[in-house]
Amino acid sequence: MALSIPLSGAALRAGALEVVVLGGHLLLYPTGVCQEKIPAAPRATRPPVLLLHGFTDNRSVFVLLRRALGADGLRHVEAYNYSPFTRDLRVTARHLARRVDELRERTGQDRVDLVGHSLGGLVGRYYVQRLGGDARVRTLVTLGTPHSGTRVAPFLNALPLVRQMRPGSEVLAELAEPAPGCATRCVAFWSEFDAVMSPVGTARIEHPDLRVENVQVKGIGHLALPAHPTVIAAVRLALDGAAPTTVATAAPTTAPTTAPTTVATAAPIAALPGAGASSVA
Repeated sequence: MALSIPLSGAALRAGALEVVVLGGHLLLYPTGVCQEKIPAAPRATRPPVLLLHGFTDNRSVFVLLRRALGADGLRHVEAYNYSPFTRDLRVTARHLARRVDELRERTGQDRVDLVGHSLGGLVGRYYVQRLGGDARVRTLVTLGTPHSGTRVAPFLNALPLVRQMRPGSEVLAELAEPAPGCATRCVAFWSEFDAVMSPVGTARIEHPDLRVENVQVKGIGHLALPAHPTVIAAVRLALDGAAPTTVATAAPTTAPTTAPTTVATAAPIAALPGAGASSVA
């Protein structure tokens, strides 16, 4: 899907928001460098959620998302830090498999939900499709993940992990292979202002064998995807089984209880309540 980012007032606003989010994330980054202590899993009625960060990032990117997903006490939420020096996402996916099994055993749940930002979504998808993870993962949510590869930042091609995210890579060829009977539901959030995705439509999942819901996000960029309150509200809906089809920025009203076709909010990121704010356009 060859889409380009249009130069407009909305694009400029999205870019300005990216700068704000980046500044906040740089402040929080040191807090997520170490792997979190494994907590005792409380009783929860829904599958536990494991969050997977992106390239050179860490669990601190999920501060707001994690708080919102666990706010009602119905689901246990944890974040998984993989090494920033990893050279092969397939190795990371095998480590993820062990982490998922440990989480399942500790919580007493048969299946988990995965939410991955950027590269983290590819790690989760490789585990689901290629390592038998579909028997253990109920829902995979990806946020700005280069499912068909991205051409951004060609100067990073010397890095093996970056080469795996390029169109036509061996890893992406594996993910394009048939996956009959894959039991995991996949929800892919993509934004027309995601400057890390080149082209932006690459963050959609296009696979005939997968149960896919592609959700377009309007008005924000790559870094804001795991932090914007409306996207967070939409992720909660997706994990509850009802993803919206389009997420857009607009004036907030009240939080939806069912899946809308267009979700809109302008609530500031710093003011995100525990359950996430959202509204219907």
